[in-house]
Amino acid sequence: MSDSPERLEVWCAGEDWCPITTTATLIGKKWHPVIIHRLLDSGPSGFNELKDDVDGISSKVLSDSLEDLQDKTLVDRKVISEQPFRVQYSLTERGRSLEDVITSMAQWGQEHLTEPTDPDGGIR
Repeated sequence: MSDSPERLEVWCAGEDWCPITTTATLIGKKWHPVIIHRLLDSGPSGFNELKDDVDGISSKVLSDSLEDLQDKTLVDRKVISEQPFRVQYSLTERGRSLEDVITSMAQWGQEHLTEPTDPDGGIR
């Protein structure tokens, strides 16, 4: 891969909001921003390490999400050992370029979201 990643096609040509739609399509699935955040924070990680870092995700959903992020050229998968078989996931240059977006999402959430409460008024 070159130092300048190939530009992505905009999927709704001619509208002001197309770049937003395109970006949302890339990272709009529930776990995608979390996986990218964990890889930004921890660096390259194995599958089990990522599963532990992304609390609440099933192995199937993590596997499918990583495959989707690879297809979108945001995550790279590298085989690091054949016996035992181990792979390592890392962000591509394009994936790392989402750092400001992911950081902004986290900051917005910290400023505007509260813990859910149960009907009795306590935190769930």
